[in-house]
Amino acid sequence: MNDGGTEVYFYHLERRTLEEVLPTLLERSLERGWRATVQAASEERVEALDTLLWTYREESFLAHGTARDGYAEAHPIYLTAGGDNPNRAQVRFLVDGAELDDAAPYARVVYVFDGRDEAAASQARAVWQNAKAQGFSVSYWQQDAEGRWRQKA
Repeated sequence: MNDGGTEVYFYHLERRTLEEVLPTLLERSLERGWRATVQAASEERVEALDTLLWTYREESFLAHGTARDGYAEAHPIYLTAGGDNPNRAQVRFLVDGAELDDAAPYARVVYVFDGRDEAAASQARAVWQNAKAQGFSVSYWQQDAEGRWRQKA
């Protein structure tokens, strides 16, 4: 699926929450023509994200699905708590400490972590080191005072 090597992006949340950031990151992925899978750490979190993507904006929503909806291949965004990729996504988002066994099938893996949580930051550092050791292209993004993402590494 990926002929140019997998990019692993780390988004460090400090000023905004995942719920505020994730819909925009997903919109940008769809604008690139990518299908996306969002992997959360639990089924309960998948349900919460499912609700979020239907309601995050009054005037719009992000079309997506979960295992409960069926027809996974028809969904441009798929939410899961497992390592599956039934919608053949090019980009995978890992949230709430979710872990991925193999990043290689993706054009991009996006690891979103809460920088205010020391355990999450520590886990992100370990994932960064592992991604670099595997030869993936890695980059680190942090929000500036205005909330714009800036590449820091």
